[in-house]
Amino acid sequence: MTQSMRETERKYDAPSADDDSWLPDLTGVGGIASVVQTGTHELDAVYHDTADLRLAGASATLRRRTGGADAGWHLKLPLSGDSREEVQAPLSDSLPDDLRELALSRTRGAELRPVVRIRSTRTTRQLVDPDGTVLAELTVDGVRAQSLSGTPTLAAWTEMEVELAEGTDPALLDAVEKALAKSGVDRAASPSKLARALETTGLQAPRIPAPRAEKVVSGSAGDKVLGYLDRQVRALVNLDPAVRRHRPDSVHKMRVACRRLRSTLRSYRSVLDREVTDPIRANLKWLGGELGAERDQEVLVKRIGSRVDALPPELVLGPVAARLRAWNVARADEAHRRSLEALNKPRYLALLDSLATLTNRPPLRRKAARAPEKVMVKAILKEYDRLAARIARALELSPGKERDVALHEARKAAKKTRYATEPARSVLGKPAKRLGERVKSVQKVLGEHQDTVVARDALRKLAVSAHAAAEPGFTWGLLYGWQQAVAAEDERDLPAVWTKASKPGLRKKLSS
Repeated sequence: MTQSMRETERKYDAPSADDDSWLPDLTGVGGIASVVQTGTHELDAVYHDTADLRLAGASATLRRRTGGADAGWHLKLPLSGDSREEVQAPLSDSLPDDLRELALSRTRGAELRPVVRIRSTRTTRQLVDPDGTVLAELTVDGVRAQSLSGTPTLAAWTEMEVELAEGTDPALLDAVEKALAKSGVDRAASPSKLARALETTGLQAPRIPAPRAEKVVSGSAGDKVLGYLDRQVRALVNLDPAVRRHRPDSVHKMRVACRRLRSTLRSYRSVLDREVTDPIRANLKWLGGELGAERDQEVLVKRIGSRVDALPPELVLGPVAARLRAWNVARADEAHRRSLEALNKPRYLALLDSLATLTNRPPLRRKAARAPEKVMVKAILKEYDRLAARIARALELSPGKERDVALHEARKAAKKTRYATEPARSVLGKPAKRLGERVKSVQKVLGEHQDTVVARDALRKLAVSAHAAAEPGFTWGLLYGWQQAVAAEDERDLPAVWTKASKPGLRKKLSS
């Protein structure tokens, strides 16, 4: 059983763990009324990583620690700014499976083994406000590190850490840091004990993003596309633990990362060799499809459920809400199991490996070395022309299933066009950004229309089940009719939205 918490902290170099005369009096700083010393503890932690230090390279740490109040297994995952998420599991001899799985997107299935042992003598002080509430904890650690790979190497240093208590304003860190700086106490160069231990014992962690094995011209089309791909790969890797723990909106965000990667590899085939990227795109499509069942169910139940809640009570005939809940529980649980199964399959690990190789040893084509403007404009306009053709075809068709399919294809083309603009925004500026925003408005209308298509199919099946159970079908028919009306409105709105998005002069603005 694991539990997680968010920690927000900063580390500092400290002159000594034995003599605290260097530590300034923090009373009165940022609302601190008193500094209370709470004792000294001996901590002993063994850090685990892969042979090539994949966790450390991704700014994550995994340790088994004894001593102190939180002895056990700790997996720390990076968040934004000074924050990290710490996932804890009870102390045991072997690594808990839950933590192994949460680290999987970073280890990519490689064996985890002890790499560093860090022992610390920790003195703790609480920073307390006038009401006696603990604002933060200040610790001074006398650290002894020993490498466990190859020839044992020892290192020692002293460091200080200030960690906010839950609910404390992060501005306190700035106030404390200002007071420390005046006393000559500076921020630590290393972000963690492990990073410093690896550096001082000679086990240097790889840099993320890794130095490219093949030379990429700075500022070139290849450089811009690969920079964007790096960010999306990191997003996918970072979202994996959230999906495994069923965090809100995590499946949606992971699917978006998959789509952005797929679209970029497709749109910029002139930059990257498709013989290498097409198999990656196929695996990204597979992963997006496996995650899709869970995400589609989330959207579907929210759409139908919100409409049921909005109906006047006199129009809700029969156990509509109860049937909807039962239907969702069965489908949502199955969809989540499908997501988890996908994230534990060899195909997923192979995809992660191929993405790591792609960004480290990119299969560059000749145009990758060129200036990015013309390469990117051409890629964007190619996607835009495909979108225009699909919109035109959909608008020529009469309402019905064939038109629904055509509108869905146009929606996918709109996404590809919008994603094609994203790597180019730093190069093409406002024209690329505006096009992306305009296409997004088209995508929004087409997306809502597709949601009504899916919802109508689900409502028809729910109505059939209700009828078989001798329940009234009135409310299900009412809900179906509302979705049909929304779809008709979207189809009426589309021509005007498309006209606004496809203003003349697009090519000239992008190319200027």
